[in-house]
Amino acid sequence: MDIVVEATTGSQGLVRFGALAFECALGKSGITGDKREGDHATPAGRFPLRALFYRADKGDAPACPLPTQQIDPLDGWCDADSDDKYNRYVRLPFTASHETLWRDDDLYDLLVVLGHNDAPVVASGGSCIFLHVAREDYAPTEGCVALKRADLVTLLSALDADSQIDIRLPG
Repeated sequence: MDIVVEATTGSQGLVRFGALAFECALGKSGITGDKREGDHATPAGRFPLRALFYRADKGDAPACPLPTQQIDPLDGWCDADSDDKYNRYVRLPFTASHETLWRDDDLYDLLVVLGHNDAPVVASGGSCIFLHVAREDYAPTEGCVALKRADLVTLLSALDADSQIDIRLPG
């Protein structure tokens, strides 16, 4: 069974998985069928769920069928489209532009890597597309899908080993 994501307004949406339904935040530019690096949009499409990263200092990993890895202060994700590590996990320090996974806020305490633009990676096709914890007010993301922590834990515990995420264009 797939996780289905649909926009309800430009940068907010609804996540459904079977009988479960949760509000979510989307990219500032909504959902797009033509994802580009830096466009602040959430990419439309059906993507595998690659792995769960979590902050062990903030709690145990939720039960789920995904490969699981603890986040530490040296974990990052390359978003420099000219680098050969583009849209890949990296260790810090890293000289090219990157996302730091160990954050001062709670947004990446639980983070699922979506298999967007990774098989193969296409330069400027978009990077760092995650399912992660939302801000309290569901403020827009840079292109990710974000849920309240409790909702994300519930969703993760309900997943099947073959679950994917289906992000749908409006209309």
